[in-house]
Amino acid sequence: MNLQEKLGNIDIYLLDQLLKGTYNNCNSVLDVGCGSGRNLTYLAKVGKTISGIDRNEETAKLALKNISSIPDAKVGVFAQAEADDLPFEKETFDLVIANAMLHFAKDEAHFNAILDECFRVLKTGGYFFCRTASDIGIESLVKNQHERTFILPDGSTRFLVNLKILIDAELRLKAIPHEPIKTTNVQNLRCMTTWCLLKT
Repeated sequence: MNLQEKLGNIDIYLLDQLLKGTYNNCNSVLDVGCGSGRNLTYLAKVGKTISGIDRNEETAKLALKNISSIPDAKVGVFAQAEADDLPFEKETFDLVIANAMLHFAKDEAHFNAILDECFRVLKTGGYFFCRTASDIGIESLVKNQHERTFILPDGSTRFLVNLKILIDAELRLKAIPHEPIKTTNVQNLRCMTTWCLLKT
């Protein structure tokens, strides 16, 4: 099996956490906004119980099909659902992934509602992995549309976080960053911030 087959099309920053062993003891995983399940392939192959939700029903079905096709995969629940209304009991998962989906929040209240749901279903001592668009480093290049929604230099419109929003959320959620906040600047066209938290 080559590396691509083993890892799938996983986000490189999620892979970084896996290589560091951060999630070795995380047995139950939820991907919020799972898309086709690209970030779940490797986790399924190493024996994690995998669940995912997506607001698009056909996309959620595709993720279920893709994960179910992996030999011996432990398949949890895959469903159409909104990220601010997750169909799971509290403290269900060891790891919650929110990759490239929080920047579709309508406003800061919606952003916080999604975070609240992610942490509601996350076990105490569990991990939260997030990558989302931010204005960190390109503050003067984005054009505000409504509250924290901006037009980016690449032409897309996104809800953008900044350091204050992230740190305020950490305090409200009683979460501890287990790594510093890291932001990647893509040629001043957009910035993506990686945010890794531990629920206390």
